[in-house]
Amino acid sequence: MPVVSYASVSEAPPLVAVACDPEGFTCKLALKAKAFSLSVIDSSRADSLSSLATIHGADAKDKLADAGLKHTTGKKLKVPVLEAALATMECRLVSRQKLGDHLLLVGRVEAAYAAGAFTDFWDFSKYRPVLYTGWRDGLSTYPGS
Repeated sequence: MPVVSYASVSEAPPLVAVACDPEGFTCKLALKAKAFSLSVIDSSRADSLSSLATIHGADAKDKLADAGLKHTTGKKLKVPVLEAALATMECRLVSRQKLGDHLLLVGRVEAAYAAGAFTDFWDFSKYRPVLYTGWRDGLSTYPGS
């Protein structure tokens, strides 16, 4: 799933968490597959990310393609990963917890890879990952300086 917000919750083992709508098609697919991917995309693709919220996966043959996002299968897990991702984490679902109106999915990172300008941190002179700041009549992101 494209990511605008996630959290690292453990280094050993490597665990990440993401909150999702339990009624959402993508969330249901992740629960059924017991796996998911997280893809960080460049802010130039924010329109595609925003349009994902308007496309209901049950009504689409390929929700990602309909949003203009090409994808392939993960390197380690059978999960979709975005071809244009700046970074990708392939995760095996290890836990889920209902928190308010969302589910917190915790995944063990089975594979992680990133674009060339990422070593220990992002080279923000070249890459501008989407930084989620909220949802007000559409996706709100931090545009950077």
